[in-house]
This record gives sequence, structure tokens and C-alpha cells, in this order.
Amino acid sequence: MTTEPQKLHEQGRTVTWFATQLCCTRPNVYKIFRKENIDIHLLWRISCILNHDFFRDLSNDINNSNSVNVSK
Repeated sequence: MTTEPQKLHEQGRTVTWFATQLCCTRPNVYKIFRKENIDIHLLWRISCILNHDFFRDLSNDINNSNSVNVSK
């Protein structure tokens, strides 16, 4: 799955730019990157900002997985 930091790098964007777009600080962006889970609204905002459908990535990962571990 593509991650937010990968997309930022591919697009030549900085964390500072991304923080401005999200209306938060650079340290908060790094906290988001380290999280194992983020809420759907935040993922939607990130998808819009980076012009990338992270929901499709998740769906593809589920569809391509032989067994999904949902017991976490």
C-alpha cells in the first residue's frame, strides 16, 4: 500500500507544505505518520490533499489478501 510519506516524496512536497494543507503543525504531521490507525475523515482529507485514493489502496489490499487478520 502507498503511504502518505511516499506520496509526499513522489510529488516533491514537503512536510511543511502538507502541514499547512492539513491546518496543523509539522510535529502533528509526523505523529499522524507514526499512527497505526487514523480516522476515516482524516484519511479522506489526506487523500484530497495528495490527490491519491488511499481508500482504493486499502480495498485492493483487502481484495488481494488471502487472509485478513482483523483480530487486532
